[in-house]
Amino acid sequence: MARILPLAELTSAIEAERRAGRTIALANGCFDILHVGHVRYLQAAAREADRLVVAINDDESVRALKGEGRPVLSAADRAELVAALRGVDYVVVFAGPTVSEVLLALKPDVHCKGTDYTADTVPERDVVRSYGGRIAIVGDPKDHSTRDLLGRIRTGA
Repeated sequence: MARILPLAELTSAIEAERRAGRTIALANGCFDILHVGHVRYLQAAAREADRLVVAINDDESVRALKGEGRPVLSAADRAELVAALRGVDYVVVFAGPTVSEVLLALKPDVHCKGTDYTADTVPERDVVRSYGGRIAIVGDPKDHSTRDLLGRIRTGA
């Protein structure tokens, strides 16, 4: 299982990974109700570098982004689920509407975003470019969403 660390400890761990010559990718998201789209996104992100860090939105930022009644699962539960996935090496929970603080602290070689973005629409693109990182659009088409899954559960469809 991946290590779930606060940002300060993760920064030290990533520095050690870099000293060992490893490259770092970072993926982020809410990961509220884990589904196949999440798994495919993270597996594709893991192929972009030697180590994958996954940054998970805290409960308050999920509520702000997704609305009342979300998240369904707590940040601690979401972090544990994501940490159990093959290919994920580190997990960190972050606050705020974007993952910029984590990007600036870790400066990953690659910032991975899902196929609902392009390199020019990634909110943190300027941050990534400021330290010389690259953006990779990874995963399958955006055919899966937690919102749709919850809707299907509610209606019994």
